[in-house]
Amino acid sequence: MFKASSMKKSNLTAAEVSGLWVQFMGDTMAICIYKYFLSIVENEELKSILHTSLQLAEGHIKRIKELFESEGFPIPIGFTSNDVNLHAPRLFTDQFIIFYSYIMTIHGMTAYSLALSNSERSDIQNYFNECSVTSNHLFQKIMALLKKQPKHSSVPPISPPDQLGIINSIGMISNLIGDKRPLNSSEVSNLFFNSTKTGFISTLSLGFSQVASREEVRNFMLKNVKLARKDAESFDNILQQDNLPTPEKWDDQVTDATISPFSDKLMMFHAAFLVNTALSYYGAALGSSLRSDVMLNYLKVYTHATEAGVLCYKIMVKYKWLEEQPRVGG
Repeated sequence: MFKASSMKKSNLTAAEVSGLWVQFMGDTMAICIYKYFLSIVENEELKSILHTSLQLAEGHIKRIKELFESEGFPIPIGFTSNDVNLHAPRLFTDQFIIFYSYIMTIHGMTAYSLALSNSERSDIQNYFNECSVTSNHLFQKIMALLKKQPKHSSVPPISPPDQLGIINSIGMISNLIGDKRPLNSSEVSNLFFNSTKTGFISTLSLGFSQVASREEVRNFMLKNVKLARKDAESFDNILQQDNLPTPEKWDDQVTDATISPFSDKLMMFHAAFLVNTALSYYGAALGSSLRSDVMLNYLKVYTHATEAGVLCYKIMVKYKWLEEQPRVGG
């Protein structure tokens, strides 16, 4: 049996270590990606945003290294210059890079908020709060630029109701036989966002499938494209039933490049990260949906994401690309 006295002393809680470790991995990946993007972008406003993103990520890595070293934790490997080819040709258009920055900054803000709420030490709280504030400012700049793009899609507006309503029935049986009430605001918001995010996975995986070195990685990315397109279409179909607009898709923003800017390790890690976030968002959306057809659809896409996650894990373990987080007992 494990004895508490055998633990190495540290003032960091498991939640704090996890938050810092996950951020370190994500930011070392981001540094590689933003350096590549900066080597190909033409839009000056986007270039400024990418410079800021890169500086923030590099600052995070420096701070996390200091914290880990002071507490006696080993520094993760993460991703290095070996995982990026800054001379690779353009794989994505500027417009998609703006969209990429938008989606990934949303993920960052969500992660910082969770890490902050799980932290107990004041210096760790202050650090994650600073990350939240700076990413929020960055998000506003990205959003302003994204709204100027032809392919930007806004979440559908909803008209104010004539009066407040009270739910009198869960409506499960009637929903199953086709007598569906209109979507409520939470359902519309979640369906639109998850279609947008799943469409993003499709486009990124499509680009990665063109440049992956290993056949196994290439086949995984192609399967991910197929599943993501199918799942995004399932969200769109529900929105269209209520005559609501659906998000623009971005697959046409991938070039025909075949030389990879990134290592297979980085691309698989990125895919695994998006699978994990998809599981979180699908689960949250399922919990706030009350229409049975919407709930059943989330259960289906959740299963797809779980299957993709298992395959990601197997490939990353096979090629020794998966670093292990610190665990109990050292």
